[in-house]
Amino acid sequence: MSIIPSFFGGRRTNVFDPFSLDIWDPFEGFPFNNNNNFRSLSDRVGSSETASFASANIDWKETADAHVFKADVPGLKKEEVKVEVEDDRMLQISGERNKESEEKGDTWHRVERSSGKFMRRFKLPENAKVDQVKAAMENGVLTVTVPKAEVKKPDVKSIQISG
Repeated sequence: MSIIPSFFGGRRTNVFDPFSLDIWDPFEGFPFNNNNNFRSLSDRVGSSETASFASANIDWKETADAHVFKADVPGLKKEEVKVEVEDDRMLQISGERNKESEEKGDTWHRVERSSGKFMRRFKLPENAKVDQVKAAMENGVLTVTVPKAEVKKPDVKSIQISG
């Protein structure tokens, strides 16, 4: 389901996700004049190639034991994807898909596969064990597992009321 209409560049993103730090430019794709007063945010942050691949689709689910992230990264090798934990609980998944080289004499009829860099960042909750993060890739799906710390219930001490 796409929340952003196609005239906004067709990027699939969820603007209502409080954990996603994607940069979305509501004016991306509008035909403004070429003076620098109305440069789009995507032009200032990166190229439009980057914006087209920047929305790598990621699911985040919480189980009893862990936070599990699954990212669709078809065609990428594990060496082309990076998983990092920054600033004490900021999970960053990034990578790059290179553009296919053009051979002289080739005629392209359609180019739909996106290329460029992507980066997604998620603020992990307090119960995340950031020192035990694991990542695996299989069949174009990156799975990042962040174990959860056991939440200690507060000790409750009953106080006798005198009188």
